[in-house]
Amino acid sequence: MYINNPQEIERKSFEIITEELGARVFPDDIDDIVKRVIHTTADFEYADLIEFKNDAVAAGLKALKEGKKIYADTNMIKVAVNRKNLSKHNGEIVNYVHDEDVVLEAKERGVTRSTVAMEKALKDEKVGIFAVGNAPTALYRLIEWIEAGGRKPDLIIGAPIGFVGAAESKEELDKLDALKIPYIRINGRKGGSPVVAAILNAMLYQLGREW
Repeated sequence: MYINNPQEIERKSFEIITEELGARVFPDDIDDIVKRVIHTTADFEYADLIEFKNDAVAAGLKALKEGKKIYADTNMIKVAVNRKNLSKHNGEIVNYVHDEDVVLEAKERGVTRSTVAMEKALKDEKVGIFAVGNAPTALYRLIEWIEAGGRKPDLIIGAPIGFVGAAESKEELDKLDALKIPYIRINGRKGGSPVVAAILNAMLYQLGREW
């Protein structure tokens, strides 16, 4: 007989993940994040690919508690993040890639919509968390902005996926270490919107979960 209770399915899944990780033990603040990413992807390689820098989890939890906006570079991230848990902290998740002004400007400049959308997000002082799961150009633009003296984000989640610029864009986050910018990244080619959503949901669940 199959299991048809969502809480029980999740509990059993995490039990299996913990068992298969064996001797691998993670600090309490990142344990659920790592396991939730594995739960989302069924890929244990993420235990080695995910990296947390500059007190990233603490910074992210603080920003969420304060109701900072999250900029997501895909609508898929928006849909996958638990709105009920986010709303408990007066949070909001936004995406500007399909906005008419962004589409027009990107066409005029001959750049990606993700680049222009990131610039629009950076102009909004209420956006504290920048979550990139698709476009390397969005992450590159974010890093350029910060290096040029732009405001510092509360947290960056860098997980663009793909073969052109994805791994390289995440490597560029090293440049932000001197500025002590908190970030979570997925090294290499892997990542994607489901992974970003899993990271955000794991942090929201640490603050108090509702189904």
